[in-house]
Amino acid sequence: MTKNRFLNLYSHDFARVAVAIPRCRVADPAFNTAETIVLAQQAEQQGAVLVAFPELGLSAYTCDDLFHQRALLDACEAALGMVVEASKKLSLVMIVGLPLRVEHQLFNCAVVIADGRIQGVVPKSYLPNYGEFYEARQFSAADNTAVTSLQLLGASVPFGTGLLFEVANLPLLRFHVEICEDVWVPIPPSSFAALAGASVLVNLSASNALVGKAGYRHQLVAQQSARCLSAYLYTSAGKGESSTDLAWDGQGLIYENGELLAESERFLDDSHIIFADIDLERLSRERMRQTTFGQSVRRHADEVSRFEVIRFELALPLDKALPLTRNIERFPYVPSDPKRRDERCTEVYNIQVQALVQRLSASKISKVVIGVSGGLDSTHALLVCAKAMDRLKLPRANILAYTMPGFATSERTLLQARQLMQLVGSTAAEIDIRPSCLQMLKDLGHPYAEGKEQYDITFENVQAGERTNHLFRLANHNHAIVIGTGDLSELALGWCTYGVGDHMSHYNVNASVPKTLISHLVRWVAETGAIGDQGADVLLNVLDTEISPELVPGKANGKPEQITENVIGPYELQDFNLYYTLRYGFAPSKVAFLALTAWHDKNLGRWPYDAHVARNQYDLAAIKRNLGIFLDRFFRTSQFKRSCVPNAPKVGTGGSLSPRGDWRAPSDSEATVWLADLAGIPD
Repeated sequence: MTKNRFLNLYSHDFARVAVAIPRCRVADPAFNTAETIVLAQQAEQQGAVLVAFPELGLSAYTCDDLFHQRALLDACEAALGMVVEASKKLSLVMIVGLPLRVEHQLFNCAVVIADGRIQGVVPKSYLPNYGEFYEARQFSAADNTAVTSLQLLGASVPFGTGLLFEVANLPLLRFHVEICEDVWVPIPPSSFAALAGASVLVNLSASNALVGKAGYRHQLVAQQSARCLSAYLYTSAGKGESSTDLAWDGQGLIYENGELLAESERFLDDSHIIFADIDLERLSRERMRQTTFGQSVRRHADEVSRFEVIRFELALPLDKALPLTRNIERFPYVPSDPKRRDERCTEVYNIQVQALVQRLSASKISKVVIGVSGGLDSTHALLVCAKAMDRLKLPRANILAYTMPGFATSERTLLQARQLMQLVGSTAAEIDIRPSCLQMLKDLGHPYAEGKEQYDITFENVQAGERTNHLFRLANHNHAIVIGTGDLSELALGWCTYGVGDHMSHYNVNASVPKTLISHLVRWVAETGAIGDQGADVLLNVLDTEISPELVPGKANGKPEQITENVIGPYELQDFNLYYTLRYGFAPSKVAFLALTAWHDKNLGRWPYDAHVARNQYDLAAIKRNLGIFLDRFFRTSQFKRSCVPNAPKVGTGGSLSPRGDWRAPSDSEATVWLADLAGIPD
């Protein structure tokens, strides 16, 4: 893959779409057409593949009985001819609205234009005839005719509500068009279109402005896009429509699966346009994953079968770098908005606490045993245990917390462990595991037992195993259960000692929480006083501590020899890789493209930025290198650990790695196909 092709959004199954809100003049098709063509040209210049215009945009919506004047209808068809002629020089789809005469009836229509010709005409299904609307006075509803084609501008073109349009060289872009009121009814036509394979739903509207109506439009479009697992483009009439009895705000919206991607400013005087980059593969993956979508296709087979797919090609702008305008969060598990982040932390924390409360209640056990290292994961697990005891109205002394220093435990983490146990009010104890580890190493005939500085995997795992062995026996002795502390990121990368090690516990409260989110959870507890008003400084010190298993003795300067992220890569980047691999199954090349979009320096005014790497900033080489580490560990070396993990609560839609939940995979698979795709990313 060439560099430009890699840096082009269309190479990764994105499509840039546009919603246009032109100024209009009532009953002046020539003026309206000129505005329409200018906006279409702007859309193409920005790399868009589709642009939608308002309902009856070529005539204006508020013509009322003027719609029955031949001069206006002839002028509208002439204007349509001008749009079609202009489209010959534009490599995108235009969807425009106008009144059309068909078999002695008048229809409110959307016309799909691409490749210099009309691809199809869609009439409005539902005509509002209540309140301020009198459409049935001028127009016929789509069901009033059985015609499936019509002669228009000298050509026979498909006509009807059962039309789907597909860009043949971008096959995930299959779209459906409906008009205004169609989305306000109990079962919009686009619902069946989505079941028939439409990934993008387009609505040409002329909805007038009323107090509270804009918010309701958001709800309608958001819900329709979410239920249909689709993108939804909504365009509405604005400046220039008649103010005889109504006002017009020109609201444009673009949603994807319930998420707002773009919104126009309302009540603007000038023509304007909004853009969004739709992730077509994401929508396809969601439909593949949500098997009830397929069940709905079968249940509504009669409605689905009436759709016809019209295919055509477009000259996509593939040979140049075309970066995403869409915002890609660097931390997909952690919302960037502070309010949403606090809400996320509150919910995740309470899910963890409630799950532990249920496990203790169901097992009729009132005590827990937990190992406290002074590091991040065990700190958060301890905080969950403290709140669970509060909920159960049990003393926090029922938390039997043990810190177990080994050969490489630092004074900093040991002090933090002591402070944490005191902070939550647990029963605290220290067990020096070095004597038992030395005995085990001696029994194994390990060189370290003879005074040799051999710090191999056996040396490390003996310590991890001794800690876990102590915890389980302590739990037996005290009629308690062992609380696991390992997180989702460690499970993904296999960064845990299998079996009798930190891999195992009676119940693991952190197993579906990634490292980046745990960091924010601990900070949230510190800032909100979720377990009490004291000790925020202790928690913040934990957050400032370098992540290390502390199993190999450190250097003379007191810093740990082992820095986890030096081995497995930065957690902030690996959590990003995990999210898009686990949640959507994206190819490594697309994950890398998204990572580059998220992690390049956004303040330098050019893209991509690859001259300097700093914290919170990665160039393509760093992304590719660390993604390679992730892919090999995730797909080839670590699944056997995930195939037998303890019970743990799932906390988010980002997924878990339990074989009883989101992830069932063979323990002996290869990473070949993923690494081959990775190799195609330009250096």
